[in-house]
Amino acid sequence: MSENYDAMRLENQLCFPLYACSREVIKRYRPHLDAVGLTYTQYITLMVIWAEGTVSVRDLGRRLYLDSGTLTPVLKHLEAVGYITRRRCSTDERVLLVTITDEGLALRDRVAHVPGEMAAACPLDAEEKATLNRLLGKFLVTEE
Repeated sequence: MSENYDAMRLENQLCFPLYACSREVIKRYRPHLDAVGLTYTQYITLMVIWAEGTVSVRDLGRRLYLDSGTLTPVLKHLEAVGYITRRRCSTDERVLLVTITDEGLALRDRVAHVPGEMAAACPLDAEEKATLNRLLGKFLVTEE
């Protein structure tokens, strides 16, 4: 194969191991999340809401790198099952706020074991995990 095409070889792509690892990580979460009826996207959405208590949909989308077309159905489902509420901000009607419910907090207790189990399943030591997290974070630069 010509050198001109070497850049097109799968093993020379950074995007492929990132893609494959992302799929593998989500696959490893699946048994834990299936047990409580959550998808990975619902889980990470709840992680932000658990941490904040109340957050705007705009800030939630920014933190999760999700557009409204992806985030809105997730929030509608989480509201339908009673884990969150959505309401307009009293001082700015354009802002939609998401708040965790008591049921949502109870769910947090049911999945509190998941991060530890996932960390134990990762073949990297603590320093490698920190380095990988820092390097991947360089890709996640938001536009302001």
